[in-house]
Formats: sequence, C-alpha cells, structure tokens
Amino acid sequence: MIKVTALSAFSDNYIWVIKHDNDARVAVVDPGQAEPVLAHLEQHQLELGAILITHHHPDHTGGVKKLLQHADVPVYGPAGEQHPIDTLSARLAQDDQVDLDWLGLTLDIIEVPGHTAGHIAFHGGGMLFSGDTLFSGGCGKLFEGTAAQMRKSLEKLRALPAATLIYCGHEYTEKNLAFAQAVEPDNAALAERVEKVQTWRAQDLPSLPSMLKDERGFNPFLRWDQQSVMSAASERAGTQQTDPDTVFATIRAWKDAF
Repeated sequence: MIKVTALSAFSDNYIWVIKHDNDARVAVVDPGQAEPVLAHLEQHQLELGAILITHHHPDHTGGVKKLLQHADVPVYGPAGEQHPIDTLSARLAQDDQVDLDWLGLTLDIIEVPGHTAGHIAFHGGGMLFSGDTLFSGGCGKLFEGTAAQMRKSLEKLRALPAATLIYCGHEYTEKNLAFAQAVEPDNAALAERVEKVQTWRAQDLPSLPSMLKDERGFNPFLRWDQQSVMSAASERAGTQQTDPDTVFATIRAWKDAF
C-alpha cells in the first residue's frame, strides 16, 4: 500500500511524501524547504529515495540542494522551464515516465504550461501531483503563460480518470471556494464542499487530496463549458461569452482581482 503524507512548509505550501508499506525509502514532491523533510525522515526512520519537482519556483525547489547533501538521489523535474533547475538529474517532458520501483509506482509526465512555461504534473497510481497548475477549487496564476495555455493544460488534467486524487502545492482551498461561490452561487456540490473544507480546516487538517470527479463539479476552472460559468463570465465581461478560452480568461482575470 502507498501512503502519501502532507508536510507543511512556509505559510501554506505542502511537500508530499510518498511511501510504500514495505520499504523505508520515500519520494518527496516539491520540497521548497529541506527542514520539514529531514525532520520527518528522522522521526519515522525513513530514507530519501527520490525528489520530484513540478516547476522552478523557489517555494517548490528551495530545499533540494540541502536534501542532496544528506542523500545522493535522483531529482526529476521539467525539461522546458525558462528558468532551468540546476539540481535536476532527469529533465522530463510530455509522455516521459518516472519508475520508482521500490514504491511499485510508475508516474507519467504531463506537460501543463500556464503557471510557468515548463510546468509538469506527475500522474500514476490513481494520484496526480499537480504542483501549482490545478488546486482544489482553483488553478495557478498565469505568471509565464496564457489563459489559453492554462485551459488546455487543465483540459488534459480534467480528462484523467474520475477517481484520481489530486495532491497540489498549496492550501488555498477555502479562498478558492469563496471565489467559486461568486461564480456559481447556486452550485449545491460547491456549497457541500465548502462545509466539509471549513470543518477540516477548523481542525487544522489538510483539505487535500481532492478527487477529480468532485473538482469537476465545483471548480470553476474545470467548468468553462458549463452554462452557469459561461453566464457568470458574460455578466462579468458585459458581453456574451461562449468560447472556452475567452470564458476561462475572464474567470481567471476575475479571480486575480477577487
């Protein structure tokens, strides 16, 4: 059995630790800080086996060099970033794979530009490590890409199996859902999700992972082709909007100002 553990970093980042019951080695995803990882390894008598990186931002890569001082392990990350990551030992692109044999896990690489130019996601074993592309209830800001690129990236992720569990890079869910309710105030699935997330967060529990089939029902950035979202975008823009990229761009710009 594979278990994924959330380690908190900075104010709202998550570093994901992937472990199999039968092995003490773990893979970590987006270690922006080394200290939470090293403390977890020591506390649970674990060994670092691999590091996975989704994009170049320092809050996702900042701990890599220090971790490599403690363990000589492969670092898998994106090949296409405009700001190359100098600690990578394997540069990955669309349809590449990462075999983590000690976990019994093969991860497929999905290129998802938009937040950054070369952002990738790791998908396998019913899990998606989406970095800052797909959040629960939201999506990443467009720092290096266009709205059209981001929508196409999210379209790839939306097409994954419904039961896929989403492990993203930040605890942004409450704020994302507040915006989602501005877009779709009558969405019953969204209202139900807000109640659940508020309960979890009140107990200081992560709102993640989230299941893709649920996200399809309440995340406005996966719902650009729903009439309710198209209507909200049209009202926001003051003009009729039905084109997917235009609807998405309007919703993303609205979120930026929310």
